[in-house]
Amino acid sequence: MDTRAENPDAIRNIDEKQKAIDDWLPITSSRNAKWWYAAFHNVTAMVGAGVLSLPYAMSNLGWGPGAVILILSWIITLYTLWQMVEMHEMVPGKRFDRYHELGQHAFGEKLGLYIVVPQQLIVEIGLDIVYMVTGGKSLQKIHDLLCRNCKHIKTTYFIMIFASVHFVLAHLPNFNSVSGVSLVAAVMSLSYSTIAWGASVDKGRQPDIDYSYRASTSTGTVMDFFTALGDVAFAYAGHNVVLEIQATIPSTPDKPSKVAMWRGVMVAYIVVALCYFPIAFLGYYIFGDKVEDNILISLEKPVWLIVMANAFVVIHVIGSYQLYAMPVFDMLETILVKRLNFKPSATLRFVTRNSYVAFTMFIAICFPFFGALLGFFGGLAFAPTTYFLPCIMWLAIYKPKRFSLSWITNWMCIIAGLLLMILSPIGGLRNIILKAKDYQFFS
Repeated sequence: MDTRAENPDAIRNIDEKQKAIDDWLPITSSRNAKWWYAAFHNVTAMVGAGVLSLPYAMSNLGWGPGAVILILSWIITLYTLWQMVEMHEMVPGKRFDRYHELGQHAFGEKLGLYIVVPQQLIVEIGLDIVYMVTGGKSLQKIHDLLCRNCKHIKTTYFIMIFASVHFVLAHLPNFNSVSGVSLVAAVMSLSYSTIAWGASVDKGRQPDIDYSYRASTSTGTVMDFFTALGDVAFAYAGHNVVLEIQATIPSTPDKPSKVAMWRGVMVAYIVVALCYFPIAFLGYYIFGDKVEDNILISLEKPVWLIVMANAFVVIHVIGSYQLYAMPVFDMLETILVKRLNFKPSATLRFVTRNSYVAFTMFIAICFPFFGALLGFFGGLAFAPTTYFLPCIMWLAIYKPKRFSLSWITNWMCIIAGLLLMILSPIGGLRNIILKAKDYQFFS
């Protein structure tokens, strides 16, 4: 016989203990965010370092396919983001505060975890590693521009300098506590995107460029095309934290969280369009097949402007790193406290979060291949969590009538996402292998 059924005090103690844990965990500890928090969190999550690789992606896709893929991705990911916002409170009185909780509702307790958690972790940890690389390389670019005659300093050291900031910021307890960092990061993303395409326009169309594919062989062209698909997928990765962001917004029967969240998402997506399309199309038009995988590298002058843009990138990826690290912290701390029965404490948080920052720093130092990393991670995990996993959940939960508009739309997104997931890692892996041949560790 279950003694708890006869003992209301025992049940109350368990509930209080559970509430105390939820109040300590990063995702559920604060629910007083406004709709504009959602707007700049989503901008920070979405407009990452990937935007700087879009002109390079265009050079591998070509004008026609590139424009179609970029615009279609904007539409598809806005649709799947809307689905996730709608599904956050689909069960009355319950909120799916984490991506994997929604997965468990759609696919079952165990299967939902197995499907969602590995993919979400690959995206979030992968992004944090890439942001470590981006932050370090942007700091190195600033140093090289301001001190042209100085002794060369290894990229490794700049990555370590960038990581040192996160050993401090990682101890901000929850999503709302990073809102100030996130707001600054969102402003920075709009600023450096504008500088990138504005400086490109000012420089004018370069001589001796063309818009044919970069690679000289058919195999190279196809592989580069696959990699570019991953670059585009990487640029739309905000879905991995959208439920966690929505969890910070208060909700009542009269004013559900989805109303404020959707308003924030729409503002964020307008900003995304203002950042992505000008930089992709104008950057490609001006530099053509000569554009670098980070457009700021193609822009050497005016020096002060490029230094400023790189500084903005550094500040932005500091915010983005924290935004994607927060759900990982939440998962680690949940396992330690709920499964392994560690006591919630500042010491536990200190050890857990510093270990994570150290891990991402070490991997970034070992594999600083910026463009290739985007292509590989972009397809492998970003495509499922962004392009088609929300659609599969929608079909599993709502079961729309076969061949209805909802059914057809979701299946089209699923097919597009699957193609993206299968093809883009092939190109990304090939690029990593090619670059690894000439790479010396810890250089």
